[in-house]
Amino acid sequence: MATYVDNIRNPPRTLTEAEQRRLLKVSGEHKAGFRDHLLFSLALGTGLREHEILALDVGDVFDDGKSRRRLVLRVFKRSSDSPANQEVVLPDAVRTKLDRLFRWKRSVGESLDRDAPVFVSRRSNRLSARQLREVFHVWQERAGFERRLNFHALRHTACSNLYRRTKDIRVTQRFARHKSILTTSIYAHPSDEDLVRAVLDLPC
Repeated sequence: MATYVDNIRNPPRTLTEAEQRRLLKVSGEHKAGFRDHLLFSLALGTGLREHEILALDVGDVFDDGKSRRRLVLRVFKRSSDSPANQEVVLPDAVRTKLDRLFRWKRSVGESLDRDAPVFVSRRSNRLSARQLREVFHVWQERAGFERRLNFHALRHTACSNLYRRTKDIRVTQRFARHKSILTTSIYAHPSDEDLVRAVLDLPC
């Protein structure tokens, strides 16, 4: 079983602020990349896991053509046989992009049935985990990443971002939907960027 000390010694791999900006900028500027841009934006804005994003149906996300403020997940990581409801709050920026996706789906005749997938492949099937990982690697290359990260790094980045913004481990625990705060403690680990910012203004 991991201890608090183990978690502090082994921080998760996260995207730097520059990598986040480049990934969103490059995918957002590419007309054919909007679906992928939204996938990355959703992961960074909510901390949703790969399988949770891929399982989203139109009815989970949209109500009368508008994105919901809160999502109640049907598919999520379970830590017991009778887990509590898993709810996710959507940032305004993500909701704006989801509304744009809904309008696009309607314009091209893509299914908007409640049980239709939100994210689909070129063959109009539900996007698979393999396909999601492939597109993430493609966009990392286009964004000029010097290292290769897995998709779960976006969840780690979202949780780390929230902790740095709030310095509140309890809020971060709720955002990450962790049962134990011990699990959330990994996001309290200072990054290299945190160290640089702290050192720059030292009196010397």
